[in-house]
Parts: sequence; C-alpha cells; structure tokens
Amino acid sequence: MARRVPDAVAVTDTVGTLTFSQLDAAATSVAQALWTAGVRPGDLVGVLSGRSRDLVAGLLGVLRTGAAYVAADPHDPPARVASVLGDAQVKLLLVESPGPELPGVSPVLPLAEAVATHAIAPPAVRPGPEDVAYVAYTSGSTGRPKGVCVPHRAVLRLVVDPTYWTIEPGDIVAQHSPIAFDASTAELFGPLLNGATLALAPPGRLGPREIVEFARQARVTHLFLTTGVFHQVADADGLDLPDVRYVLTGGEVLSPPLVESAAKRLPAGALSAAYGPTENTTFTTTHPITGPLGARVPIGTAIGGTRVHVLDDQLDPVPDGEVGTLYAAGAGVAHGYLNLPGLTARRFRPDPFTDEPGARMYDTGDLVCRTADGVLEFVGRADGQLKVNGVRIEPEEVEMRLRGEQGVRDAAVVLQDHGPGDRRLAAFYEGSFTVASVRLRRALEEQLPPAMVPSSYTWLESLPLLANGKVDRAQLAAHRSRERSASSEYRPPTGSLETWLVELWQEVLGVDPVGVDDNFFEIGGHSLTASRITKVILQEHDVLVKARDFYLNPTVAKLAGKTAELLAARDGTSV
Repeated sequence: MARRVPDAVAVTDTVGTLTFSQLDAAATSVAQALWTAGVRPGDLVGVLSGRSRDLVAGLLGVLRTGAAYVAADPHDPPARVASVLGDAQVKLLLVESPGPELPGVSPVLPLAEAVATHAIAPPAVRPGPEDVAYVAYTSGSTGRPKGVCVPHRAVLRLVVDPTYWTIEPGDIVAQHSPIAFDASTAELFGPLLNGATLALAPPGRLGPREIVEFARQARVTHLFLTTGVFHQVADADGLDLPDVRYVLTGGEVLSPPLVESAAKRLPAGALSAAYGPTENTTFTTTHPITGPLGARVPIGTAIGGTRVHVLDDQLDPVPDGEVGTLYAAGAGVAHGYLNLPGLTARRFRPDPFTDEPGARMYDTGDLVCRTADGVLEFVGRADGQLKVNGVRIEPEEVEMRLRGEQGVRDAAVVLQDHGPGDRRLAAFYEGSFTVASVRLRRALEEQLPPAMVPSSYTWLESLPLLANGKVDRAQLAAHRSRERSASSEYRPPTGSLETWLVELWQEVLGVDPVGVDDNFFEIGGHSLTASRITKVILQEHDVLVKARDFYLNPTVAKLAGKTAELLAARDGTSV
C-alpha cells in the first residue's frame, strides 16, 4: 500500500495521523533493528505493548524479517506474561517501555527505539504463505496456555476480499481489541491490506461506552464488538454511530431480543453475528441480521476460503436439523499448537471431504445443527470449555491453580448467567473453611489473565456429585451466594451518595451487605458489571465515570468521592 497509496492515511490515533509511506518507513526501521539484534526468518518475537502507532509498526516490522510475533497482554500478571513468552522461547521482546524484568525473557528492545532506527531498506526477506505470522495463546486444559501457530495464508484468507463485510479506501476500521486477542487480526490487517484507515482507540482499558464514543468520534465505518460489550451498549441504546456500515459481534451466545433491537437502530444489513475459534483465524462463519430471530441467533454460514462440516463421532456428516460437532477447514486453519504435536494431531485432523493434498480440518469442540437453508446454529460445547467476553477458558486450568493453593482439597469453576451481557465465572472449593476467598482471588490474579479470574468464591463442605461421580456443574451454575467476600471490615455508608451507590452495587452484584470500603472486584464485580454501574450513574446523575477512573476508585467510598468531584466540575462548584 505504501507504493499504491503512499499519502493515504493508514493510522489515526490520539496523536494525529500516519500515512502509508510513514508507516512503511517506521516498519522498515523496526525490521532493521530486529535484524541487527539477530532476529531471522522462523524466529518468534515477543510483543508487550498497549495500543499505539509504534505497536502497529512493530508488528509489521517483525513480519518483514520473516519472523512471527507472539503478543502478550500488558494487563496480564507478570507470571502469566512470562509463562507465555517462556513457552514460545521468543528470540527478543519488543516492549512499549522498559519495565520489571521477566524471568527468562531477554533481550528487550523498546518499540520507540526500534522505530527511531531510521533504516533505508528492510531485510531482503519475503515470507511464504505457510510461514507463521503470529502465535496466539489460549487457555489450556493442562493448566498451561497453548500457542496457536497462524500462517500468513490464514491471515490473507481473513482480510483479502472478505465476504463478511466490504472494505475499501476511505473506510475507517476500529482497533480496540488487545493485540493478544485474535479479533485484532481483522482489525489490524483488514484496513492496512485494503488501503483503508486503521483507527486506534485511546490507550488503556476502555469500557463499552468509551469504545462506542471512540468509534463515533473517529467516524468508524467498521466495528467489531465482543458479545459482552455488544449486550451492554445494545441494552443501553448506545449504538448511535452515524458513520458505521458494519458491526460484527460474537464470542459468546447472543441475546436475540438485544440483537433484534440493535439491528433496527443500525443501517439495514449492518449487523452480523460472527463465530470462530483462534485455530481457524478469527472468523469462521457470520450471519447478517436481516429479520426477526427465533430462540437462537444463528452463527451463519462459512466465510470465503472456509469450509465447515457437521459430523458425528465417526466423522460422518449428520443430517440437517441434527446435532453434530463443527469442523472448520480451508485456508484459515492454523498449523497447530506450538510444541504440542499430540494435541495438534487430535484436534487438527485430515480433511476427508476434499482432494486438496495435506488438507486438514479443525475439531472446534462446538456442537451445532444446520437448518434446512444451510445456516448453522450453536447448541453447546462437547467438552467443558467456557467463554467469557469472547475469551476461551478451560476451567481445568483455573481449577488446577485453585487446587495448588494450601488448604484447598478440590475445586470446580462454572459459568453463571446473570442476564444478557453478564456472565460470570464462579469458583467453588472444598477443604479448610479457613481458606479466605480473598486470598484465593489474589493468588489467581498473580497467575492468570483478568478474564480467567472468577468473580465469586464459595466454600462448600463437599462439591455436589452426579450418579457417575462427576461434579454436578449444573447445580453449581444455579447456586447463588450473597455473602461478602471482601478483605475489608464492613463499614456502612454515610450520606445520600454513598447510600445510593451501596444499594446500586448490591442490586447489580447480588451481594448483601456491601461496605463502603469493599473492593468492587473482590466481591464479584468485573469490567462489564462496572460498565453497568457507570451507565446508571450517567443516567441518574448525568456524569460519566470512565473505566480507568472506576479501576482507580474501586470502592463505594472512593467512587462516591470521584462522582462528587465530577458533579462539582459539571456544576462549576467545589467539592
């Protein structure tokens, strides 16, 4: 694109704009810096950075050396980041800024320093379609995350001539997903490989309303939202996006009423449900919302370059209307799992439905049925895998961490549904009654990404069992506890604002009582329930508490102080 449209805008952010020629120069500089540091084709380069123009140049620079990038989320605990980068045995780590050393990870190169290399020409390397472009880590049932090796041809199949939306010069695509989350693949390479503009969201964590406000201000035309975020903004009637032409949403089961409501407020045909595992490169199927829905929102039909099979246990096709396992095939299928040949062989099988030599299909583990008109509907999982806000979670990984804590004899983790847009991980454990739930939460926070840390922790004398001796997860999913699990002593509210916030927290979290010093995230809160709180504050008091401010003020006492400060600023008075 730097040769075809050198002066077209490639990237917009809070700083300004970057043309394709400027982005090309920055990526060339990064490639040269990496090459000088010894990075060669086939190597893996770690990337630890929030959203920025330097990050975009860094990813392109890695690819120009023939290497592949391994993105880690800077919001993950250091132990998790070190586990991912250590498993990948990265040759070098690109960072946003120097920070605490990660065990076993060196050398480290700041992105700004790499961009400032000012190289004239990139290394003379041209990656092939089967070369790995990136390795994306997902939750692993063995207790360790597993890396999915995604080749260049899979990325091209996703973003070149896509069938799920049309993208062309002049379009603006929102990039707000973490780079470690595979939705970023479509957000990044979709615009850059089609001459459109990549609009970088402001750095840091953003709440659902902030994502939509960013999209509105940036005049975004193409937007992807995870199911949880979509439910929040659809429920709040917040999809006021005058420039948008396409909205894709997926990652979890969608609410038909909310989808129908949102579709009526968007341009005709703009809203589509999207489905796809990381192992088949972001999207496998999509379904445009064009009319009334039934009990389920369909996951649709295969996107371009993709084949889907609905098979029984003998790998024979099942008739329409019957439930089978979904297998994904075509150009989007990844190579497999990094350094896990046994698991790769079990999940990536030879595709018997094509004459293409060496073709494989991926066993998604998802149960689906195909309607008479060829549309797929999601039914459930063939195993215990869960999804929270689009993030795949193997409950065994969380359970193993819990069992590793002193005093815990056994543990089970389930997904509890608290309504549209509010699905929470709940942990149940048996063992010593003296094991504090706060200690368990903090132990997991030091080891796991935020999405994998349960919202609630309940001690049981023994886990409920089915007749076959397995844990009765359905009974646990229906269990509700309203007990406090905070580390602070209970302190009642004083004043009308604190009292109102306490009542609001109790209603949203289902916890009673809530003390004004209780940490929101210790008593069952998470990012999406925090968004529900800020939405009500906006509705009742006409002030917006940003996601960052909520994280910095996670108790009723502190949030009341911040809200009072915003009210005073709005009214031109002093607190």
